[in-house]
Amino acid sequence: MNYSNRDKILKGEICPYCETTPWIVDSTLVYGYDYNQSVAVCWDCDAWVGCHKGTVRPMGRLANKSLRKAKQRAHSYFDPLWKHKVKNGMPKNKARSKAYKWLSEQMGTDPDETHIGMFDLDQCHQVSSICLPYYKKIFNL
Repeated sequence: MNYSNRDKILKGEICPYCETTPWIVDSTLVYGYDYNQSVAVCWDCDAWVGCHKGTVRPMGRLANKSLRKAKQRAHSYFDPLWKHKVKNGMPKNKARSKAYKWLSEQMGTDPDETHIGMFDLDQCHQVSSICLPYYKKIFNL
């Protein structure tokens, strides 16, 4: 990754694979049905990321197929951890913020850059490895 483009890549403003500006399109063009949100997409690299609801601001870096799968897996172990706190009475925003702060400490990453949407393949695998033992404990697996 070109270091000068790093911030733009993390924000989904540049494709991390070819470093071109992604198209902002309706979700139906990528997913085949309407999610009522836009998607930032690089057609050449088959990479995309959803945009924040009601905006054209990407939710993180564009992801190819393997990174999309790794992000989904990371979320499948990380999200239940903070959602478990919500079930136990903690407000959603506080639980999620605390969980990402904890994750940044575990990974040794800048808290402002600690979000699964910004992570690369290795970081997503790291999230899964960190969270899996806690996930198993919470759900008695």
